[in-house]
Amino acid sequence: MLRVLWNGRSSMIAQQEKLDAISNNIANSNTTGYKREEVSFQDLMYETLDRRGYPVNKGENKNLITGTGVKTGQWIRDNSQGSVVDTGAKTDLAIDGPGYFRVRGPEGDMLTRGGSFNIDANGNLVDKNGNLLVIRPYGNNGNVPLTKDNFSIKEDGVITVKQGNDYIEIGKIDIYNTTGDNDLLSVGENLYIPKEGVQPKLINSNIMQGFLENSNVDMAKEMSDMIITQRAFSFGSRAVTTADEMWGMVNNMRGK
Repeated sequence: MLRVLWNGRSSMIAQQEKLDAISNNIANSNTTGYKREEVSFQDLMYETLDRRGYPVNKGENKNLITGTGVKTGQWIRDNSQGSVVDTGAKTDLAIDGPGYFRVRGPEGDMLTRGGSFNIDANGNLVDKNGNLLVIRPYGNNGNVPLTKDNFSIKEDGVITVKQGNDYIEIGKIDIYNTTGDNDLLSVGENLYIPKEGVQPKLINSNIMQGFLENSNVDMAKEMSDMIITQRAFSFGSRAVTTADEMWGMVNNMRGK
């Protein structure tokens, strides 16, 4: 009886966390560069029925086991590329391939796939939260401010600015990545920081100016997963309710 209660409640907790992940994916389906997350499950303790003190029928399968339910494991990020849309805006950037932009805020450097930038009053590229896009400067040219019309970005990330009739390279937007798929921690606003001991490394991925990467959320899959998860949650709830009713019957019998 206790096992039924434990199985049902542990399953409900696990399915609730999966619903949280699905809800988060759906809420961010229109977030630029968002990567969907999946919840993994792990089995809890299993026991064999072939042991002393456990009633089994003669000739029954001795390989029968009973478990105590499941729990959630890590949230796994799907790093596959989302579709790319042409916006025509010079400040919109999309990464063609793996990797992240590096931005700098009051709390330090962070990584993001969101390439929707703007130009602030100082002529710097910033994200919607005001975090500065990190650009590796080329000498003193890195101090040249940007305007909406005076710059272009090559596929390798090199920024070229027009000054009069001349074009000068002022710096380069580097792309960073980590070795493991789950080396980053989400800090909200489509921003990530490396886990302790993880050092992002420079990689070669192309940058597409005038484009934005959509999220990789498949709404049909999310809705299908939500229905299945809700049904599993309902089954767990019924198991707990049935076990409670049986305990009530047992207690009433003992009282008599």
